[in-house]
Amino acid sequence: MPWTSTNRIYAKPSNTSGGEGVAVVAAASSARAAPTAAADTGGRFELSDHGYGKSCVKLLHVYRDGEYHAIREYDVSTELKLTSESPYVIGDNKDVVATDSQKNTVYLLAKKHGVKTPEEFGAVVVNHFLYTYKQVGEAKCRVVEYPWERLQAGAPHNHAFIFSPAATRWCEVSQVRHDAVVVKSGLSGLRVLKTTQSAFVDFVQDEYTTLADAAERIFSTVVEAEWTYDSMRTADFDNAWLTVKDAILEKFAGPPDTGVYSPSVQHTLYQAEKMVLEKVSEISWIKMTMPNKHYLNIDMSKFPANVTKGDPRHHIYQPIDKPAGLIYAQLRRRPKSHL
Repeated sequence: MPWTSTNRIYAKPSNTSGGEGVAVVAAASSARAAPTAAADTGGRFELSDHGYGKSCVKLLHVYRDGEYHAIREYDVSTELKLTSESPYVIGDNKDVVATDSQKNTVYLLAKKHGVKTPEEFGAVVVNHFLYTYKQVGEAKCRVVEYPWERLQAGAPHNHAFIFSPAATRWCEVSQVRHDAVVVKSGLSGLRVLKTTQSAFVDFVQDEYTTLADAAERIFSTVVEAEWTYDSMRTADFDNAWLTVKDAILEKFAGPPDTGVYSPSVQHTLYQAEKMVLEKVSEISWIKMTMPNKHYLNIDMSKFPANVTKGDPRHHIYQPIDKPAGLIYAQLRRRPKSHL
């Protein structure tokens, strides 16, 4: 698709009545180098990064197919990086696509193309900005999806939904002019807890250690995950997101009757990442973060037996959120050998 520009062309007023004066002014303007921070400061400084955009554009898309309706609610943020530094260095706004215009563009593109997955809509947005405005060198779009699910009322309801915030889905789509689209998808806020089948033993014990081995403990965390794709053309984004979520839950919880043993957060995290790469061939790498959410045993031995006596099936723990251990890892596919 060729790059074109539909933005308006601004010309400086000319004192001459003919077109020759306008041509001279235009030629002189193009001959002058675009102002940069390096030129402005005599080479002392440079504008190493810049960009601007519209954050948190709220969008609800309703697809009405007769009596059956489908919805997707997004929080969309856009960001553009211009090839010119003029807006920063000399305050020249002629190349600036206003952030309000970016907001309007999100709504108009949703109306024109509809809304499928966050990743596909993000790609539509960045492609539009690069295709429409030649002064844009890079475009980015972050989409956060609100977790609506169809209401089950004996059968799936035609037009009613329930907010089910077990985890938040998001993606970041970016493209540099003439380069391929880059898609990063993610999952955040997946809080899980299991009351057994978890331990942490045989770690380093030295003069700095007070933590005792725990052969039985509560395991709780809030999972954050992000991953990228080899290609947008073959990726099934909805299926990939659900597969990542299911892999985390399967390796964390295990079978419903017996569970699965976890010798450490690190091991559970790795097992989930490995399952994702085995099941979704389009994902090139995945990174997960699992912070510990501690639930500490309360020592009841300090209290008289007459006040602690009760049903032995009752167990009391103290939730502790800070400080917390933080565990992460990134698993990627190794490059294939060409030998």
